[in-house]
Amino acid sequence: MNKGLSKQAAEAAVRHARFGRLPERIRFEDMTEAVEAAPSGGVNASYEPEGSWKYYSCLALDLGL
Repeated sequence: MNKGLSKQAAEAAVRHARFGRLPERIRFEDMTEAVEAAPSGGVNASYEPEGSWKYYSCLALDLGL
């Protein structure tokens, strides 16, 4: 018989050498980051009537009708 490993056993040995262990587990606490949010109603929430036309979307105006 064969003195060496069979083809399947050799492939399994190569796979085990390459992927033998799973990576270390990462805790959920290590995956999240707590960041304080800015209070609502700040500078970003101000209304600017002169610049509001930039965000107005109307199909009739887009087509020039």
